Amino acid sequence: MKKLTSFITILLPFIISCSEKEVIFEDHFSSQTLDESSWNYDIGDGCPNLCGWGNNERQLYTKENVSVKNGNLVITATKKDTAYYSGKIHTKQKVAFQYGIVEVRAKLPLGSGLWPAIWMLGNDIDENGWPNCGEIDIMEYVGKEPHTLYTSLHTPDSFGNTINSKKTIKENLEEGFHIYKTNWTKDEISFYLDDELVYTFSPEIKNIKNWPFNKPFYIVLNLAVGGNFGGPEVDDSIFPQKFIIDYVKVYKN
Repeated sequence: MKKLTSFITILLPFIISCSEKEVIFEDHFSSQTLDESSWNYDIGDGCPNLCGWGNNERQLYTKENVSVKNGNLVITATKKDTAYYSGKIHTKQKVAFQYGIVEVRAKLPLGSGLWPAIWMLGNDIDENGWPNCGEIDIMEYVGKEPHTLYTSLHTPDSFGNTINSKKTIKENLEEGFHIYKTNWTKDEISFYLDDELVYTFSPEIKNIKNWPFNKPFYIVLNLAVGGNFGGPEVDDSIFPQKFIIDYVKVYKN
């Protein structure tokens, strides 16, 4: 009993501290439809300016492949005839923030050729383009590599096949929901899987080439099919597949 009391005494301040953090943004997807005051849809295949969404992806994004059901956001990848369909939403020009803790509870889809992601882009992307705007990949998963989480940063001096990346193996990654989190400060960006630290990015000398992370960013959620990272092969027997998000929370750190 003394050991249990001591454990509770140690744990309680941590729980209180987490619960008292100031919320910047949160969505528990508790309504019947997507909250378009916070989220935008991407539609189509990216053409003419960014065909294949810049990655040779094979899906067309539609509103119909994004739904809110039973307190979850559901992005469904489907195939009809020879075409693939899926969904992508983001908070560009609606919700952007500089620094904070981003936490997303999600369940992954299964199958070779799928590429779900939870990520962020610099809010200045229209003015400065990619990769100058910066990119923070909180979670990337490709079905052809089971049990594997990718967490990455894209910067002007390392992008695409970036060196600023960590590959984490978790045997039960495909089972149920997991919590993907990043803690972004002026000094470093740390990534967590189920509250376990998996990667920290913190250049000793920061400049515009390696640290475009001192400005507001917005959130992106999507499920791609094929592409440079997710493909090239796609297992057509797997469809439909669902990427399910329970909640998105952003706290001040």
